[in-house]
Amino acid sequence: MPISPRADKPRCRWCNAANALYVEYHDHEWGVPVHDDARLFEMLLLESFQAGLSWECVLNKREAFRRAFDGFDYQAIAQYSESKLADLAQDRLIIRNRLKIKAAVSNARAFISIREQFGSFDNYIWGFTSRRSLRETGRATSPLSDRVSADLRSRGMRFVGSTIVYSFLQAIGVVNSHEDGCFLAPDRVG
Repeated sequence: MPISPRADKPRCRWCNAANALYVEYHDHEWGVPVHDDARLFEMLLLESFQAGLSWECVLNKREAFRRAFDGFDYQAIAQYSESKLADLAQDRLIIRNRLKIKAAVSNARAFISIREQFGSFDNYIWGFTSRRSLRETGRATSPLSDRVSADLRSRGMRFVGSTIVYSFLQAIGVVNSHEDGCFLAPDRVG
């Protein structure tokens, strides 16, 4: 349940305080380390749909995506038929980009393959930083996101350019980018 925006807490400048969903996301999800593969896939799928759009747009459609994509079940998505893809392309509640919809299927298959190779996607993605969160602000890409992006693409994923991957790494807490002055910046937490 979204909370009401609270003006008494200083937040990152990008957080639209007029959007309760955005405030909830900023305050309770963004930058919090995620180690659950189902949640990692959800964020990867959503971030891939963000390409060329704002995160706020994707976030506002998150529950419609959850319904349309079987609760972000990567096993189910990996098996989608052409008929299911056509139905998704007609769903006005989600982003109906056919290339992104098709990429969700190939990305789910690559996700499963990565899980099989590394034991979990968590082991794979957090292995890039030896399971540590990095602190960076004011960036849209980094050498880390370049490496992860290239590796994901070599494994068959699409819509995982360095900028999207950097956003994903921020979302799942591999990179903590809460701005100085934000109540969640590492120097203010604790």
